[in-house]
Amino acid sequence: MSPETIISAASWVALLLTCAAFFITIWRVITGPTLPDRIVALDMLVAIAIGFVAVEAIKTGYTLYVDIAIALGLVGFLATVAFARFLMAQGMPADEAGTAAPAARPGGAARHKKTRRR
Repeated sequence: MSPETIISAASWVALLLTCAAFFITIWRVITGPTLPDRIVALDMLVAIAIGFVAVEAIKTGYTLYVDIAIALGLVGFLATVAFARFLMAQGMPADEAGTAAPAARPGGAARHKKTRRR
């Protein structure tokens, strides 16, 4: 068996597994019970896409795909940070967060935002 045959077979197996992971993750995005589950699944989709691009780079020998994977990783990271900031700004109800209400936290009363007067 030549090295080219092994690389070809391994790349096809990797592509099949990547496609299966992609569809399972899409299912989690659609059926995720909470918004944080969906955000994590979207981040996982970016990681799967990076893996797919990396396998294609190995399969074809075209090195520009590596640059595309790096750019996709940076965009995916920024999107995940933006979603997390949105989630922090929006807040979650006590039953979704898995914690008690802010007033019942240890350490005293709930924190209040200070308002600026004009």
